[in-house]
Amino acid sequence: MLLTLEDTEDRRRYLNARATLTTLLELGAVPVINENDTVATAEIRFGDNDRLAARVAAMISAQQLILLSDIDGLYTADPRLHPDAAHVPVVPAITPEIESMAGDPPPGYSSGGMRTKLAAARIATAAGCTMAIAPGKELHPLRRLAEGGRATWFLAAGDGRSARKRWLAGGLMPMGTLTIDQGAVRALERGSSLLPAGVVAVEGKFERGDLVLIRNPQGQIIGRGLSAYASEDAERIKGRQSSEIEKILGWRGRDEMIHRDDLVLF
Repeated sequence: MLLTLEDTEDRRRYLNARATLTTLLELGAVPVINENDTVATAEIRFGDNDRLAARVAAMISAQQLILLSDIDGLYTADPRLHPDAAHVPVVPAITPEIESMAGDPPPGYSSGGMRTKLAAARIATAAGCTMAIAPGKELHPLRRLAEGGRATWFLAAGDGRSARKRWLAGGLMPMGTLTIDQGAVRALERGSSLLPAGVVAVEGKFERGDLVLIRNPQGQIIGRGLSAYASEDAERIKGRQSSEIEKILGWRGRDEMIHRDDLVLF
């Protein structure tokens, strides 16, 4: 089965691909999946199998994702350069400290290495899927893992997100960024929508319905969602009350910059 990044970003194509995979599994077939290089361009490529695997795992609501590698998991630093680096057996959550352990990508490759595996782990765990990085060069690697072999396990987020929320959390092509104030951060944590009044900065060029990142005042990415306004309109109404939208834009749009049903927090 050949997939492209666009197949997993477009909601309708995502659902069609999920239906095909589910049917194959129900029929007892084991699908072998690869990126469709014949139609993918540099702008719409996964570029690595780690994130493709994570996106597919999220697509079919898999309970586990296992990435077989030439290394037995995550270390506190690159063990090839730092012999005293310690192996990390379990990662409860992907924090900035964990991300700093990834180091630089291997030379000679445009993508790959531990960085893409951590990106895959973020996608998978956000979708409720536990992920492992395990050595794949030994014989019977899955059996070894099942018997307690050395690996790094990334624990799944246990927030019971809906299928739509899992799709949003795993999106790979955000088109822009909204930076919000602390009051808006607290409102989102309470389950509210993101209103224009809480937005302090708009970056990137995006259209209505595009996926955007949400940053807190400290610059940390705390979520993502589908913008109800294009970037030019978002720039005009940021920091303003919803009651002012029609006067500013000349037409009445949604009260929310991102509705809570179209938003997911990390």
